[in-house]
Amino acid sequence: MTRPAPLPVEDVIAQPERARASISPDGTRIAFLAPWRNRLNVWVAGVDEPLDDARCVTADEDRDIREYHWASERWLLYTQDLGGDENAHVYRVDLGRPGSAAVDLTPFPGARVFAHDLPPGRPGTLVVLVNHRRPDQIDLCAIDIATGDLRVLTEGGADDLGVLVGPDGGIVGLTQDDDADWQITHRPPGAAPSRVVATLQAADHPVGPHPLALTPDGTGVWVGRHGDTDRLRLVRIDLATGDETEVAGHPSYDLDTRAQVFPQLPSPLILDARGELLGVRYSRERQVVVPVTPHFAEVLERLEALSDGDLGAVSVDVSGQRWVVTFVHDRDPGVTWFYDHATGDARVLFRPFPQRDPAAAAPITPVTITARDGLALPSYLTLPVLERDAGAPRPMVLMPHGGPWTRDAWGYDPVVQLFADRGYAVLQVNFRGSTGFGRAHMQAGIGELARRMHDDLVDGVEWAVTHGHADPSRIAILGGSYGGYAALVAVTQTPHLFAAAVDYVGISNLVTFMQALPEVLRPGLRSNWYAYAGDPNDPEQVPDLLERSPLTHADRIVTPLLVSQGANDVRVPQSESDAIVASLRGRGVEVGYRVYDDEGHLFSQPENLVDMFTTVDRFFAEHLGGAGGGGA
Repeated sequence: MTRPAPLPVEDVIAQPERARASISPDGTRIAFLAPWRNRLNVWVAGVDEPLDDARCVTADEDRDIREYHWASERWLLYTQDLGGDENAHVYRVDLGRPGSAAVDLTPFPGARVFAHDLPPGRPGTLVVLVNHRRPDQIDLCAIDIATGDLRVLTEGGADDLGVLVGPDGGIVGLTQDDDADWQITHRPPGAAPSRVVATLQAADHPVGPHPLALTPDGTGVWVGRHGDTDRLRLVRIDLATGDETEVAGHPSYDLDTRAQVFPQLPSPLILDARGELLGVRYSRERQVVVPVTPHFAEVLERLEALSDGDLGAVSVDVSGQRWVVTFVHDRDPGVTWFYDHATGDARVLFRPFPQRDPAAAAPITPVTITARDGLALPSYLTLPVLERDAGAPRPMVLMPHGGPWTRDAWGYDPVVQLFADRGYAVLQVNFRGSTGFGRAHMQAGIGELARRMHDDLVDGVEWAVTHGHADPSRIAILGGSYGGYAALVAVTQTPHLFAAAVDYVGISNLVTFMQALPEVLRPGLRSNWYAYAGDPNDPEQVPDLLERSPLTHADRIVTPLLVSQGANDVRVPQSESDAIVASLRGRGVEVGYRVYDDEGHLFSQPENLVDMFTTVDRFFAEHLGGAGGGGA
């Protein structure tokens, strides 16, 4: 079969026409994101009205709105930063005053809202964690949504990493002890002191316990915990006694905790409009939802009959009858449904990308690769649609995920589809250190940056070559954040394995990377970067950190390299990319470099994403011989 012309990059790396729909608490309106002046904004329509008749209720012309919530039938809340600086503020939209401007509820220059919550039993109140007094101290504050009045509930030091508020005013805290283990504390209402109700091992929770949520009555917390098993399951901890009860578990799957790193993804907890637990998400190759109430078990059966995808974002009105749900799919992403359980009626609200033909998209296939030391590496292989049955090896792109304390999962990835459209195979390896595959798989990454974590990627390439999926002379690697670090490690340790490499906001020097992180983020490093890589504040550990830093071995790089960087990145500062590029240019090695002035860590502006991947497309076409090169 003749391969059609490659799709334009801007058609694949595109804004959705609509996305992230949710139903109002009273079940009368639906909100969703859609473009306004080339930026995603919030729109609202009546539940029985055509979405084409919706009105835009926000007016952000600078950056896409990615996250919003119903606070009540009248109030919508959304978050936004400036230029990718991650200093997110919370804004209020008054649906009772059409056309009124959004109000910044956290109008503190340079401050960052680290988390926000609508606590059960406290209508009209927004609780935020914000460093509005000092950059290195996070306070717990309650904000009156109607008036904007702010009240400090607790003043935090740099080690106060997270807190929740119960309906009675009791406070749940999350701190780390001297061993970096996580302590869940509880302070009853009044002047009583806080006490530790549970301690969770740092090694089990590199970036903190997740999920961590109050039960609606405020007497307990739901938290992800391994206990004496390899699997991460959901437990309830009683705040008065510390007693632990398993709520929902799965014999072979972990809780799906990706939302901890990527908050735009659904929480592992499926809650109703009052905060009651309905179901729990577990994931391995695919997602499994475990219902915890008979009503939701019945609803779930009806919802899962609507699609062969995995259940994505879920919202429900206070009656528990009207639902808006989105499905995750590898070829037809984000199809969003309205379902009325009382009547059984169901209808598609929208497909985010109606111009795309699901039959033309490439399926993503779960595979298991065995590492050289016998560790099983759950992975995903995508083959070009028109060449799935072809016998000849093809060019391949290896895509290590970021984090590294997250995982690749089954679902639609526009970057994967772009490369498959060009005739490339794509391999995504959940190397050791990835979460979601058990405690042992995650902890196997401790001390293994640029060592066995890199070996796992090499073993993945060798597997693809051995199985006839990849041409060994035409393999590229592309990664962002930690994945960018992995790409740089790959071309310093195994320079002749890759024909091309792309480093997207990647780390080149582990020491300077950790030292440059904002001070407020540093206490938490003890359980993740310090534990897995090393402590740059310990002179005895610095030589090993430098040995595992790509910049130290830049003289080994011979692979053509493309580097993309956000000028406002507070996690991996531009200096990390500047250093590796300067080293290569000084030696005459081919390196392309693009810095985007209005981006931070991982890009969001649609025009920048199109520009970056158009450049990547041409770069890979030159070095892998694929069908790319088109686009804006």
